[in-house]
Amino acid sequence: MYVPPGYAQAKTRHPVLYLQDGQNLFDPATAFGGQDWRADITADEMVERGEIEPPILVGIYNTGERRISEYTPTRDNRRRRGGKADRYAEMLVREIKPFVDHEYRTLKAATHTAVGGSSLGGLVSLIAVLEYPRVFGRGAILSPSVWWDNRSVLRIIERYRSKLRPSLWLDVGTCEGDSPAQIVDDLRALRQTLVARGWRDPETLAYYEIQGGTHSEAAWSARFGAVLAWLFPKRKGVELQAELQATKSAALSSR
Repeated sequence: MYVPPGYAQAKTRHPVLYLQDGQNLFDPATAFGGQDWRADITADEMVERGEIEPPILVGIYNTGERRISEYTPTRDNRRRRGGKADRYAEMLVREIKPFVDHEYRTLKAATHTAVGGSSLGGLVSLIAVLEYPRVFGRGAILSPSVWWDNRSVLRIIERYRSKLRPSLWLDVGTCEGDSPAQIVDDLRALRQTLVARGWRDPETLAYYEIQGGTHSEAAWSARFGAVLAWLFPKRKGVELQAELQATKSAALSSR
């Protein structure tokens, strides 16, 4: 869990980013291969330079051997596992977000609520956005595992019926895995499917192919600052006050 500098002394509310594979975010002692994203350090530096709206970062640990099943949207019969991403997304919405909103000074609206992750964590984050577009207004989808179960996520997007189009960051490195050209092609297919369903670049879709990028914590760490800048751009005072008033009015009307 990360809160921005000065959180304890201030009374302001903050946007929130819910990140998967939480053990890889803040501490090399728990991170895969000893390489964390340095997410807290990057956020601190950007907040102190005034580059982003100060966010709260929520790192949700994966469950080890059950990670594949929890992070995938369909059951792959060849692997005999998978298909619980919808339950995981429901947990984010029904359990984790309400707890965070209760315990921390958050901006609760979808406009200020993002979900993200890398690899399978990116895949489940995309599912969360698709299933709960009124909760997650933005998604940071880094190197998502589009390949899962013969690209089943593409079929899921094709069936998407909501009128909402949450903003999505999509990226991939050009040197990921044993078949990097295929992985890049997978993400291009994902982008094309989203565009066919109404997403528009750059209004609701940011797409990047990172030259030389690998499938690694170090690579995702290197571009996490760019992700934060896209998710939480610095707003003008008038805009912020209007959004805060809207949040307050919505809270009062729901009582």
